[in-house]
Amino acid sequence: MLLEVRGLDFHYGRIQALYDIDLAIDKGELVALVGANGAGKTTLLRTLSGIGSASGGDVTFEGRDITHAPSHDRVRAGIVQVPEGRQMFGPMSVEDNLIIGGYTRSASEREETLEQVYAMFPVLKERRSSAAGTLSGGQQQMLAISRALMARPKLLLLDEPSMGLSPLLVDEVFATVRKLRDGGVTIFLVEQNAYMALTTADRGYVMESGAIVLADSGDRLIANDRVKEAYLGL
Repeated sequence: MLLEVRGLDFHYGRIQALYDIDLAIDKGELVALVGANGAGKTTLLRTLSGIGSASGGDVTFEGRDITHAPSHDRVRAGIVQVPEGRQMFGPMSVEDNLIIGGYTRSASEREETLEQVYAMFPVLKERRSSAAGTLSGGQQQMLAISRALMARPKLLLLDEPSMGLSPLLVDEVFATVRKLRDGGVTIFLVEQNAYMALTTADRGYVMESGAIVLADSGDRLIANDRVKEAYLGL
């Protein structure tokens, strides 16, 4: 397994937000995590990326214990997060935003990856000198994903990539996610749009009140009566 999480707990002060989380992600998989607002999905991602510190349990990446590793070490190891809400440096150019994403890589690696990103998203190359804040919502999401790709992730953590986007742009974002998966990028996708996430994913987890309550293939979770009623409106 690329990533293994066993018995993970997280507290905000005295308040426990994650309870005994077990999950695993293998190399090349696209794994989705779905659940209602407030279920703890973003908290889990922040704990995996090192922004939050686990209060119990273990996190192993490529066989190495990273439970208490700082976030910058996790980025260098290959765990890179695309944050909820995109969080661009709005006044800075598109290209400068991308270069910042590759700060852990050498100059030659940054240049090589920059060209790969521009080949994948030609609109970013066209707008490379534009302020990131002038891009459309969909273009900003492409930039957020591309900024993460500049770090050459082994595991890409995507937090609510469809947030605030029109249905047409949501389709474009998920087409991009599938393209990345088909290109060999391992992805852990947190997404409130359960149907889109589970139809895209190889496997999925369902989170409620800070705990994992279901785990199965994406297709079987979509067919699960509990999931259909709670998250698919069926």
